[in-house]
Amino acid sequence: MDLGACPKSHTERLKTEFLQAREATPNDPVFARFQMEYESNIFAFVDECDRRIRAAHRRLEKTPEENAKTTNLMREIAEIELAIQGGTEKIETLGEQGKVEESMREMAAIEALKSEKTEKERELQQLTDTSGASGHQKLRVCDVCGAYLSVLDSDRRLADHFGGKMHLGYHELRNMLSKFREDREKRKMGPPSSAAPSGGPGSGSARTGSERGGEHRASRDDRDRERERERPYERHSSSRYE
Repeated sequence: MDLGACPKSHTERLKTEFLQAREATPNDPVFARFQMEYESNIFAFVDECDRRIRAAHRRLEKTPEENAKTTNLMREIAEIELAIQGGTEKIETLGEQGKVEESMREMAAIEALKSEKTEKERELQQLTDTSGASGHQKLRVCDVCGAYLSVLDSDRRLADHFGGKMHLGYHELRNMLSKFREDREKRKMGPPSSAAPSGGPGSGSARTGSERGGEHRASRDDRDRERERERPYERHSSSRYE
């Protein structure tokens, strides 16, 4: 999916100035608004990707469970293939260095990987034969980025997909989304309360009405900002598997 050029400015100078300003005045409300806009953009990208994934699942007439299991098997096969390629290169290096024993151990590990790959391929084939019809190409949908995958693709092609910019980019966005959710939960819990120090008789009444009013307004503003921050999470959680 090509989103075109970003309309915003992305320069190291602006980034440095922003970080310096936020470090100097971390409680400035403008930084909370920037963070809310940033998180909303991330949620929008992930929600749109999830919408395309749901539509693709419906087109292929597959259950999400079938697609998830097939995609996982294809990813595992691709990862094993990469490991075999790396091990083969390592064996050649060890052979050139005259390290025969280490080379033999590495060769045994590669044979084990090949056996595991064969078993995964057999399991994938069985799943393909018993699941619903999905066209001549036996297409599957990647549950991370929404791209179509084919069980007829070579191991190299699958490895290229799972290591590609689009797949890794959406994987990173989903990790960021999870981090935002964890941070939100921490903010809702808040810091542990501690007993206020006693200021002697009458100290509680020493605060003026304007001070109490100011604290009340600040608390209300904090709650409003927190509710605005939570809305994208609620929309994302309720819409992904509808």
